[in-house]
Amino acid sequence: MTAGTEIEGLLRELAPQVVVRLVRRYGDFDSCEDAVQEALLSAAQQWPVEGRPDNPKGWLITVASRRLIEMVRSDVARRRREETAGLLEPPDGAEAAAEDDSLTLLLLCCHPSLTLPSQVALTLRAVGGLTTAEIARAFLVPESTIGQRISRAKQRIKAGGAEFRLPPPEERSERIAAVLQVLYLIFNEGYTASSGAALLRAELTAEAIRLTRQLHAVLPDDGEAAGLLALMLLTDARRPARTRPDGALVPLAEQDRGRWDRQAIDEGIALMTRTLAEGPVGPYQLQAAIAAVHAEAPNAEDTDWPQILGLYDLLDTLAPGPMVTLNRIVAVAMTHGPERGLRELAAAETDDALSGHHRVHAVRAHLLEMTGDREAARDAYVLAARRTLSVPEQRYLESRAATLGPGEVGFSATSNA
Repeated sequence: MTAGTEIEGLLRELAPQVVVRLVRRYGDFDSCEDAVQEALLSAAQQWPVEGRPDNPKGWLITVASRRLIEMVRSDVARRRREETAGLLEPPDGAEAAAEDDSLTLLLLCCHPSLTLPSQVALTLRAVGGLTTAEIARAFLVPESTIGQRISRAKQRIKAGGAEFRLPPPEERSERIAAVLQVLYLIFNEGYTASSGAALLRAELTAEAIRLTRQLHAVLPDDGEAAGLLALMLLTDARRPARTRPDGALVPLAEQDRGRWDRQAIDEGIALMTRTLAEGPVGPYQLQAAIAAVHAEAPNAEDTDWPQILGLYDLLDTLAPGPMVTLNRIVAVAMTHGPERGLRELAAAETDDALSGHHRVHAVRAHLLEMTGDREAARDAYVLAARRTLSVPEQRYLESRAATLGPGEVGFSATSNA
């Protein structure tokens, strides 16, 4: 690991702590977060050259506080400036005492008044410590777009009078669910990018796992926080085997399982074993259990598809959704045969959420392969390739279409890659 990488990791870790310290002292989340971003930028430029300070957190707090003072002096009228000047002395960098600060910051960034894209952007910046430019690159959108999302999000939080404190107990469960959804979305976009030339965006999956670890540490008894962390670990464990050297997608059934990250798998399974025995089961725990069944199979042929189907049946009851429906249909086909899977797929695609989706055509192509209908499978592959915005997925689907010639044709479940 290079010195630059170590510094980057340290800044990611310290960013939310510094934001919390300033917000607790000065109260204005918008201005405090902006000041911290400038302090992080200064650190990223200075520390590799001048060396890391003995107290990195104290350094960041002091620099951010000074920047905040400058902002107050330049933007606030003289009367207000004189009233607040005595309060705006740089703190000494001492540790914040409140143990719930990290959770409070996550809940603030995922405030229900914000749109989901705004929640994601604000979480990555304020809690993750990513710059606006880094978030824009990760999501392949203009920096100005991310900047506007963050600015509008902070304005909405301020206008709504949201305070830096934990919500009342009766609201907490719903708010934590929103945080889990945001972290799940960040991970999924990193694991299978919805568009662009790369299948994976490792910076997003790594950040999602890091933030979910933080959440689990704050909420060790929350089964769904543990389940989400287990799901991320078990899924990300496949990452080394998901692409070829040229970036081409390798579906789950064809992956070299010897390249899977066994340490991540062991940690994920241990989390699952503990959390499933301790209380009610939620959607993330069920998804993690499905990932664990895949992880425990020594090869694709030994996968316990009936068990996976049973778990998808539970998930479809507890948290139905279009991707749950498609993945369950794959499990149906692998358990009861492709004809039954095709019948269920025909019924499922009448749902507006699935109609025309490229994954519907990809699943149909795979099921048709299983029946031996190569011509229809080829047509479905071509249609799926035309409708995806992901270049690696498009190339994979086109390659499958191109190989549908004489002879045996196998099955590979892209939906579980």
